[in-house]
Amino acid sequence: MDTHENLNELDLLKELSNIGAGNAATALSKLLNKDVNMTVPFAKIVSFNEMMELAGGPDRPVAAVFLTMEGELEGSLFFVLSLEDATRLVHQLVGDKSVDPDSLSTHEMGLSALQELGNIISAHYLTALSDAIGLNVTPSVPQVTVDMVGAIVMAGLLEISQISDHAIFIDTELSEISDGLTEKAKGHFFLIPYPDSFEKILTALGEK
Repeated sequence: MDTHENLNELDLLKELSNIGAGNAATALSKLLNKDVNMTVPFAKIVSFNEMMELAGGPDRPVAAVFLTMEGELEGSLFFVLSLEDATRLVHQLVGDKSVDPDSLSTHEMGLSALQELGNIISAHYLTALSDAIGLNVTPSVPQVTVDMVGAIVMAGLLEISQISDHAIFIDTELSEISDGLTEKAKGHFFLIPYPDSFEKILTALGEK
């Protein structure tokens, strides 16, 4: 794990994440016709158990967008939000204030909006990574679900968990300025490459 620990000490991973977040914020600002900012407080390598704890623990109910990486890098991606923050974002995205955390799982328009949000953020994060390491990677069509962290993560890790046990964790904060007020939401982005793809990333970033 020395390689992963060395990578954690560098600012490059966070810098790449901030580039992706900045581009995603620009896209979301155009989509919503509002000022949207995104920042990355930290980015690091974590184990799968740490990943679930950082998302609030395996029993915490969340909204999550799940994609797979395809191309020269392969793996899985998750964008995880608390039900409260997901609901707040749905209010901003679709303008329906009637949806609440309890009804979010059955609100088709809200789930569709979260799906598109996750797609935009994932695509821009992957583009920043792809540009930095010179390898082509694209996200699959995203899926969105509301469930407990453990159920969501393990469903997407059934194959990868047999051969890998680490993920790239990117903490993400979104803020929208409207009528002089700032609304904030916090999300967790997990990028889980297959082992050979992980090695490609480390090599390209100069850590191998």
